[in-house]
Amino acid sequence: MSRRTSILVLAAFAAAATLGCEGNRLSPISPSQAQTAPTQASAPARGLPDFTALVEQYGPAVVNISTTARVHTQAQESQIPGEPGDPFYEFFRRFQIPIPQGDTLRRGVGSGFIVSADGYILTNAHVVDDASEVTVKLTDNREFNAKVIGADRRTDVALVKIDAKNLPVVRIGEASKSKVGEWVAAIGSPFGLENTVTAGIISAKSRSLPDENYVPFIQTDVAINPGNSGGPLFNMAGEVIGINSQIYSRTGGYMGLSFAVPIEVAMKVKTDLQKYGKVSRGRLGVTIQGVNKELADSFGLKKPQGALVAAVEPRSPADKAGIKTGDIILAVDGRDIESSADLPRIIGESRPGTQVRLKIWRQGGTKELSASLAEAPADKVARADTPAKATPSKLGVAVRPLTEDERKQIETDGGLLVEQAEGPAARAGVQAGDVILAVNNQPLKSVDQLRRLVDKSRGSIALLIQREGNKIYVPVRLS
Repeated sequence: MSRRTSILVLAAFAAAATLGCEGNRLSPISPSQAQTAPTQASAPARGLPDFTALVEQYGPAVVNISTTARVHTQAQESQIPGEPGDPFYEFFRRFQIPIPQGDTLRRGVGSGFIVSADGYILTNAHVVDDASEVTVKLTDNREFNAKVIGADRRTDVALVKIDAKNLPVVRIGEASKSKVGEWVAAIGSPFGLENTVTAGIISAKSRSLPDENYVPFIQTDVAINPGNSGGPLFNMAGEVIGINSQIYSRTGGYMGLSFAVPIEVAMKVKTDLQKYGKVSRGRLGVTIQGVNKELADSFGLKKPQGALVAAVEPRSPADKAGIKTGDIILAVDGRDIESSADLPRIIGESRPGTQVRLKIWRQGGTKELSASLAEAPADKVARADTPAKATPSKLGVAVRPLTEDERKQIETDGGLLVEQAEGPAARAGVQAGDVILAVNNQPLKSVDQLRRLVDKSRGSIALLIQREGNKIYVPVRLS
């Protein structure tokens, strides 16, 4: 099943996490009615909610999207059983049919919804990814060739346009005002079955998914399957609050967890794509990690909060603003950073060149800094490598100083190479090959210095570790 023909499926993930679906439609409503219509689709006072009014009123603004993509294949020989010299191999070799080189067509299906009467439609980026032809079908069976205005893969949102007027449109709501536990409905084309309505509740909000920093997903238990991608998630007032985008599955089908892009994120992408043809995001130039209780204790914070700066990119906005490794960013322009996932989202919402005020925690107190954001390129990290002797300590690590070549390789003046980890350090995740750069923000120069710092510490300490090019803080609870 191709990426275009199916919903984006999340591989099963275990403990920590620091990333399709489609829509549908039903009976017509004019654009003016859509903007002013009262909340007729409200739940009855008693019993289960009734979605019939919602479907009749806003269903016609949900569309089916089918795509065609040309896939180039290389000429190759078909697989022959056995090995050269084997009689069966020689027999089958005579009848081998080569697979020709050339273009083949790949077809996909998804959903979308009309956001303006002149033909602008929102869907998922993965629905129209690399498509050479995009066809939009309305509930009245009219079909249009669509133009992809633009797609943003980071948020999985795309904007397409059809040449039509006076189309039915959805009402745009506010995902931020939705509540966990409230009823929601999806309309889409699961497995190509058009105009399918499914319902459930919001299971969680602001959910972070693996490899995704920019979208605070809405988690629901609405039945979402391949073909639902790009379709709308409605609240009981008939307002779209999200775009159904991903599912958690071990089988490729629905397993009770689905995820939608909040409509505020999608509408910002729409505006940027319509106005500029691309989505521009601000960039601060820091590598960050979360703050758990042990790290909070190590840095003197009353509670775990904020984004801990593990590395600062040279000559970046953060570097110019005076941000340092070990700072904890607590707020941006007055908006609190409750978890590290909040920072990329808030910075990413701002356009390049925007001046932002940063509240940081440094050496037991708060400090205000100002930074002018750059434009976010592809994600970038610092590099490092390691080779492989010393004495285990109270910390549980055997370390040695870095050689001159090793220091040059990872661009550091000090640091100690971990050759063996056990006890508290191993339990915290420290591994052989890690380079310990600092303890509680004090740069390390020698093994004796590490031992002294650990010996006088009580409770937890924070190690700044460099591993495979990344710098991270590891909190270690000393025994």
